[in-house]
Amino acid sequence: MTQAEKARIFRALHERDSAFIIPNPWNAGSARLLAHLGFEALATTSMGYAFSVGRPDGSLSRDETLDYAAAIVRAADLPVSADLENGFGDAPEAAAETIGLAAGVGLVGGSIEDAARRENEPIYERKQAAERVRAAVEAARSLPFPFTVTARAENYLHGRPDLKDTIERLQSYQEAGADVLYAPGLTRPEEIAAVVRSVDRPVNVLAGLAGMRLSAAELSAIGVKRISVGSSLNRAALAGFLRAAREMHERGTFTFTEEMANSRDITAIFKQWSG
Repeated sequence: MTQAEKARIFRALHERDSAFIIPNPWNAGSARLLAHLGFEALATTSMGYAFSVGRPDGSLSRDETLDYAAAIVRAADLPVSADLENGFGDAPEAAAETIGLAAGVGLVGGSIEDAARRENEPIYERKQAAERVRAAVEAARSLPFPFTVTARAENYLHGRPDLKDTIERLQSYQEAGADVLYAPGLTRPEEIAAVVRSVDRPVNVLAGLAGMRLSAAELSAIGVKRISVGSSLNRAALAGFLRAAREMHERGTFTFTEEMANSRDITAIFKQWSG
């Protein structure tokens, strides 16, 4: 598919009556496994990728983030949206430039968050945050295909569980032109429902959180249009790795091999992409 075709398919996924799941691979192999399972689009995970290269979350540069996103785009012929963090700069121009660069590596969507990443100012002031979203949207609208801009309100991930402020922020990002709205950290159905009722754009919900017990069907019934899982697939894989490594180190046994993936099955899947 061309990038424009992927962009139109991705936009159409948000217009369905029911929610779709967009999983988050952390490398080419996990992207291809997800494509093999039948997922229709993929999203990157900044935390998952950082962990996969032995780095803490938030330490990746824009170039590193885009190189990783480009690898996911190349890995499978699916629409890919990227976690573009805060656009890698405080100024609206930085967010706009990041959108242009994201499109340049084949992405058809990306998120811009309102986290300032400063200890004394974890979240941007609302007006500045909206201006940054507006600049990102204007950059997206200048492209020759419908690049989907997701605006993220990060309150709940930074110890500020203020639903009223979160909703008002999402509404201001909607007014700034965002195509999708996202407040990661919400887990209670009544809060998610309040967000969905307060806006007229598709809402993404993060399902890969401790305490999130809602199924895709339940989230869809609330009115959610897109469900992502952030770094949870990567952390699930790391959990299995650590269990196996600890068993070897602490007990000298290898029972983990009873549950590991069959190498022939994985090889057969990856042969689909071999030249």
